[in-house]
Amino acid sequence: MKTKKIILPESQMPTQWYNIVGDMTNRPLPPLNPTTKGPVTLEQLSTIFAEELMKQELSTERYIDIPEEVQDLYKIYRSTPLVRAYGLEKALDTPAKIYFKNESVSPVGSHKTNTAIPQAYYNYKQGIRHLTTETGAGQWGAAMSMATQHFGIDLKVFMVKVSFNQKPYRKLMMNTWGADVYASPSEITAAGRAALAKNPNDSGSLGMAISEAVEMALQNPQDTRYCLGSVLNHVLLHQTIIGEEAVKQMELFGEYPDVVIGCFGGGSNFAGISFSFLRDNLTKGKNTRVIAVEPQSCPKLTRGEFQYDFGDVAGFTPLLPMYTLGHNFHPSDIHAGGLRYHGAGSIVSQLLKDKVIEAQSVPQTETLAAGVLFARTEGIIPAPESAHAIAQAIREAKRAKEEGVSKTILFNLSGHGQIDLYAYEQYFAGKLRDYEISDNEIRSTLNELEKII
Repeated sequence: MKTKKIILPESQMPTQWYNIVGDMTNRPLPPLNPTTKGPVTLEQLSTIFAEELMKQELSTERYIDIPEEVQDLYKIYRSTPLVRAYGLEKALDTPAKIYFKNESVSPVGSHKTNTAIPQAYYNYKQGIRHLTTETGAGQWGAAMSMATQHFGIDLKVFMVKVSFNQKPYRKLMMNTWGADVYASPSEITAAGRAALAKNPNDSGSLGMAISEAVEMALQNPQDTRYCLGSVLNHVLLHQTIIGEEAVKQMELFGEYPDVVIGCFGGGSNFAGISFSFLRDNLTKGKNTRVIAVEPQSCPKLTRGEFQYDFGDVAGFTPLLPMYTLGHNFHPSDIHAGGLRYHGAGSIVSQLLKDKVIEAQSVPQTETLAAGVLFARTEGIIPAPESAHAIAQAIREAKRAKEEGVSKTILFNLSGHGQIDLYAYEQYFAGKLRDYEISDNEIRSTLNELEKII
């Protein structure tokens, strides 16, 4: 009988996160103070974030211990299954072997819980009792809501308006876990009011939602901090629990991937599935291809520039080295709300700059078609974000068939799409559009950046 999936027993779960910075030949450039243009200090970062998280942000240690309380909470849903996609392989008639890590089994339905739990934990240990955050599709806001509820922390979430309207049940999930949720841009922050004054119909962006959340946190520095769901080093660090499990699970299957794929918004789920395999590329001479897959309509990796840029629209964050479309870039209203972000995390940006990883973009209709095929062959309706990784896995499997070679493909199923069904409804109705931005649109927002690099 064929093995369909492998789940690690709790006794074999990883007890450390992997910090790829310790193995990188060229480490990421430091975040800069926007005023002085000098590197930001731990003290400066700690006015926005929990201090222990900022120590992790700046760390070059290869491994960081996972606190026991965090490990215990992980056990609610981890380890997550590593699954052989026999049905998808059969439908594609490919010689490739396709595996996926199923992060949709978490309580909120996505990988975001992997960093929400430690972020809530470290803030709680510091005595912080109020947190703010942003969310795109609502996965991160839901994860943070669940985690803060466990630790008795008040949470305010700014949800990108287009997703707030498209995905009302995610708001209800956050409310169920005790969070207050605002459509962004909102009238309750200066950043939000400025955006609405400029365009009353502004559908929002992750960059704007971040601005609102950071502004609110900075107004109450005594007892309030901000939490980010992607991009920053410590967020990517926490997500490596995915890859650390996957390495062990692939060994139990007797396999090692030739290609590792993750969808890409800011970098957290991509880092989670890929960094543990990149470790072997960097330290053992392995040559696994690692591919970040972004929407065609928000192509910072494939068409952006490597520059210092703000992580938010209003410019509250430090300047971060990243592949960016410019912090004023306003993405199209695609259904993969979690990928509508102008920039890439510093670690991933450096890896791409050094050609350690690859990047591809996929149009929205191809993405949803891949999601439907996956649902019909593997039984899981994927989130539109995750369907980007599926689309690239299908491309790789078809290429293997054309070339007559067998290859092992691993991708991360970062979340399910059971609360994203409006996207599928639009797809079946033939109403989805593929947005491809012009070079002039990209150039206009990039030209606004101060060239520091």
